[in-house]
Amino acid sequence: MEKTFAGADTLGDDTTWLERSEAWSIPPVVKKKPGRAARHLNQPLILTGHGLRMLVHQGSLVVRGGFTHYPQKPDERRIFPGDRGMPSRIIIVDGNGSLTLDVMTWLSDRSIPLVRVDWRGNAVTMLGSSYGLNPEHVKGQLRAQGGADALRIANSLIHAKLRNCLDTLATLPNSVGRDRAIDKHKREIVLLKRSPPRSIPKLLGIEGAAALNYFAAWQSLRMNWRTLKTRPIPAGWLTFESRASRKGKTGDNIGATHPINACLNYAYAILESHVRMDIVSHGYDPTIGYLHAYKRGRDALVLDLMEPLRAIVDQAIIEFVQSNEFHPSDFTIRKDGACRLNPQMAKRLASLALNSLSGKSAVSQLPL
Repeated sequence: MEKTFAGADTLGDDTTWLERSEAWSIPPVVKKKPGRAARHLNQPLILTGHGLRMLVHQGSLVVRGGFTHYPQKPDERRIFPGDRGMPSRIIIVDGNGSLTLDVMTWLSDRSIPLVRVDWRGNAVTMLGSSYGLNPEHVKGQLRAQGGADALRIANSLIHAKLRNCLDTLATLPNSVGRDRAIDKHKREIVLLKRSPPRSIPKLLGIEGAAALNYFAAWQSLRMNWRTLKTRPIPAGWLTFESRASRKGKTGDNIGATHPINACLNYAYAILESHVRMDIVSHGYDPTIGYLHAYKRGRDALVLDLMEPLRAIVDQAIIEFVQSNEFHPSDFTIRKDGACRLNPQMAKRLASLALNSLSGKSAVSQLPL
């Protein structure tokens, strides 16, 4: 039978899967900053795999990572109250398992958020973040939403997004599309400053046209593959095609059908959780936005403040794609055509996205 998809569970080689999982499990080399070591190492803890488990034992948090391949040594750690290495947050990427109710209390008492990202790159759950709305901040949000300030805020967010996109475009390989997108963004930045649009729909029209040019420039981004003779991949996987998913009926990017889009979805899920935690920690209401319309189940302000930061995680993904050689076993094409990432690689991507956002405050972009 002809192999029509890469890394399929029914056709994949267990040895190759083991090798690729272990390769992505090796942490990247991080240059140490000069000077004295930090007193507290509050880094995010990222977990993945099947059979994850968290429980509280004798006052400490016991965390066991999941299994992604066989054989694999179980990764288990114990976190004591006041631990120097207390995680700033715990992120579960494409995994399953269990946790006890005591874990939720333990995390909440220490203000440690727990975020779960599914295999599609959706941030589906966030627990353990204790916060309260600041009435003065919420009043300011409502006052701005009802007048000309809303357009001013939306304009400033898109202006910041275009500037960040300009920096990211410079990291793409040289191409006519990249040069065209750079010119487009430079012109729009000047126009937004000289004559800002007088309505949100017109502003969104400018942003949408720039976005088309932006992702068209990504078509010069190539993926480096090996062993394609024995493990075929879709022809469209050699380079980036478009941000839209072939699977989606409306041209959206849900259920990515291309590896780079799948990587972007994971990175954006990490960005979403980062922005939401920043908003609520400062006492703002995440549902009161200016650029995105309010809808039931949509945190408009989260989406608003994600816009300027998307290009920052985009740059991390571009660097990831350009600096790695991929194997077809790193990805699986499901029956519905959606592309699924190796869990260990998804874990690496989550770490890269978090590092790119280090020190970036979402709320500081809100000119209230």
